[in-house]
Amino acid sequence: KMDPWQFIHDKLNTSVNVILLYVLHSQGSSPGRQGFKMAVAADNSFCGSIGGGIMEHKFVEMAKAMLHENTATTGIYRQMHDKEAGKNKSGMICSGEQTIFLYKLQVSDLEYIKALLNSLQLNKNGLLRLSNSGFLFLNEIPEQNFYFEQKNETGFLLIEKTGYKNVLHIIGGGHCALALSKLMQGMGFYIKVYDERQGLNTMEQNNYAHEKIIVPSYSGLEKIIESGNNVYVVIMTLGYRTDDVAVKALLKKTFKYIGLLGSKKKAKKMFEEYKAENINDALLNKIHSPAGIAIKSETPEEIAISIAAEIIAVKNQPQ
Repeated sequence: KMDPWQFIHDKLNTSVNVILLYVLHSQGSSPGRQGFKMAVAADNSFCGSIGGGIMEHKFVEMAKAMLHENTATTGIYRQMHDKEAGKNKSGMICSGEQTIFLYKLQVSDLEYIKALLNSLQLNKNGLLRLSNSGFLFLNEIPEQNFYFEQKNETGFLLIEKTGYKNVLHIIGGGHCALALSKLMQGMGFYIKVYDERQGLNTMEQNNYAHEKIIVPSYSGLEKIIESGNNVYVVIMTLGYRTDDVAVKALLKKTFKYIGLLGSKKKAKKMFEEYKAENINDALLNKIHSPAGIAIKSETPEEIAISIAAEIIAVKNQPQ
């Protein structure tokens, strides 16, 4: 989401002071997760979220007071979501904790904000660096989505890979792919849809995917789709034969998630044939098939919800 960054840009560009509130670290059931951000301006407007509730309200009011009274506007604050906590109580009882950084943006930061916005608009990744020294953006790609180190009570380093952190490859551009693209486009995934068919109406109607790619054959996916711990794949082609081609093309790749749409009967038959071909069980066991959680889904929209739920569950598993 670029809204807080655009908000910051617009305020700084019109000489309105603004404070960035950023969740550096979170654990447990904290409502504000690492990377959540919001901005509060001296004109009392704000944008984004660090988790909501009484805790967020408290920090918004704190930021407003800092801006109006011109008091200290840089610091880190640990918040414990537990009414039994001896100190740093957030006022929430959901358990867990989060560490929040407040930073008053400087006019000199505007060039970094502009570069960050440009990177986001081009769907590129970049490097955001926050520390007790301030704010920095570089057109480099860090290895991790997030890196956080708290050196002492006030000293820290946070590095975030900006832009899309996860890529979803949908193999097959039919009605289910259209529904899944629509559902997933608001969840921070860069979406690529592939099909062999030229002029397919559901591909033409798909305004939710970032890329729509026509391939001569799904067998070529082996050279197109790279392995990665932030890569998710769903195979939902026209039928058994093309599913088989796509599965074999990607079977030796390593993904965070790979799912195959279809009935249990189809998956059983396909996997029995693979075993007869001496394909290793370890390769087959990583495929979620049938893809999606069991909710008796029937329509493309219900199937999309089922698959999206399974993808989210895998994405949010503890490392």
